[in-house]
Amino acid sequence: MNIQTNRAIRQATALDAKPLAKLIDIAGEGIPNWLWSRACENDQAPLDVGADRARRPSGGFSFTNALVTEDKDLVTGMVLSYPIDTAPEDDPDTLPAPIAPFVELEKHSVGTWYINALATFPGHRGRGLGTTLLASAESLARENGKSTMSIQVYAQNTGAVRLYQRLGYDLKESAPVRLHPCQPYYTGDVLLLIKDLNKV
Repeated sequence: MNIQTNRAIRQATALDAKPLAKLIDIAGEGIPNWLWSRACENDQAPLDVGADRARRPSGGFSFTNALVTEDKDLVTGMVLSYPIDTAPEDDPDTLPAPIAPFVELEKHSVGTWYINALATFPGHRGRGLGTTLLASAESLARENGKSTMSIQVYAQNTGAVRLYQRLGYDLKESAPVRLHPCQPYYTGDVLLLIKDLNKV
């Protein structure tokens, strides 16, 4: 995708690591911060751990997989997306409870272009940035030969569910939320939503 054709959206760089970490934590409903806190050394803050991971040139949570929106040179939102070509080898029962249902659902996402995270900062919501970022991720999927999108969301996050369904995403699978210490605390299920780009 020629991202330069849309001045509001660009490929993220390593310099965006700090806002990317903040946005992934927003998208992850506090789970990323909790995971990063377990990896802190000395007086390191969880957000700094997240930013360090975002600076890496490889891995799922790498700036190379992110597109960002800007307003006056400040990052306002991001979408983190990439292909899932193989099922995860991890046994969900051996993983931290907050991420277990998400990994469990990844096995149903093989062959898709996966939206790992989508978020905008408060004050920049309600402007269609999420819809624009999703459309950009879908363009990337097509350019990389993928015809199916996938995204995961808490069933109780009804606003996000409605947005995705309005944009053509349909329920494929669900997995129950496991008891965990992260806030805000959701119960119920994590949903896997799929979109067939050939039907658009």
